[in-house]
Amino acid sequence: MNEMTPVNNLPTDIDSLWAGDGSHLPEWFIAALNVPREEAYVEISGAKVHYLRWGSPDKPKLLMTHGFLAHARCFAFIAPFFAEEYDVVAFDLAGMGDSEMRGAADTAARGREFTEVAEALNMFADGQKPTIIAHSFGSGAALTAVTQSPDAFAGVVVCDLMIMRPELLEKYWKNDRSSPGSGNPDKPNKRYPSYEAARARYILSPPQPAEEPFLLDYIAYHSLKHKRGSWTWKFSPEVFRRSNRPEEWLNMGKRLVQAPGRKAIVHGGNSLLFSQDSADYIREMGGNDIPIIAIPEARHHLMLDQPLAFVAALRSVLSFWKSSHER
Repeated sequence: MNEMTPVNNLPTDIDSLWAGDGSHLPEWFIAALNVPREEAYVEISGAKVHYLRWGSPDKPKLLMTHGFLAHARCFAFIAPFFAEEYDVVAFDLAGMGDSEMRGAADTAARGREFTEVAEALNMFADGQKPTIIAHSFGSGAALTAVTQSPDAFAGVVVCDLMIMRPELLEKYWKNDRSSPGSGNPDKPNKRYPSYEAARARYILSPPQPAEEPFLLDYIAYHSLKHKRGSWTWKFSPEVFRRSNRPEEWLNMGKRLVQAPGRKAIVHGGNSLLFSQDSADYIREMGGNDIPIIAIPEARHHLMLDQPLAFVAALRSVLSFWKSSHER
């Protein structure tokens, strides 16, 4: 059963609570958060899926999602820039943000989330095909989605997905001790006595400074929840119960090239996970027709480093695809 229900466990002015009087925030950010949006849940397979929505339902569709352990508000200050021309949905993956865990957390289940959410929110109406914009882990899930349902989506913009030659990826895992699949699904999330104590434990992965610290504060605030007198992470430990085999990441470049439909890559010019060599690797495997855009002075977390340049890069891809379609 799929049905929309209003958010009822978050204050309606939660962004205002975080922002205070807003005097420390840039005008573009305040304007973005003031763009009208819908915030609600849709029920899928008995679990609530949290989403944000901007724009008009009669416009072309954009479906956005985030990286591992993150949430839809990674796009809350990006999506409003597309509201005039598109119907934009940003959703929390199952077990992350404010979405409840449902089903399995394996690769196939993550891919199905895109079709499930788009169907539940009527984004396929009248034969429409949403374009997916996804960051990091969400991009890998998006590639699964378009491979599972090649006729359902208009294209996918892959944002700083970890793609390296297999030998370089294995070296990266060895040196950084950060191979995928870490985390204990049977261990409850740690609790902290205050928001400040919890915030001090919030770090980005891979570790990096944020070019715009206020954006990191915003993302951290929405990654935590107050429960029974203490603060803890929103994500469910169940998200770690996944068949995340190393070969899936070792073959990610090939998966991207072989995925059906239109694809584009936007990455940080200083990213540790997608470099110029990654771009060369994609070309060598036959991805010569895939636009690859590097954002200067951005690392892996594009929206935190260079948010407006990230918007411009996404606009460029969508404009190019639109003009190609109209020829």
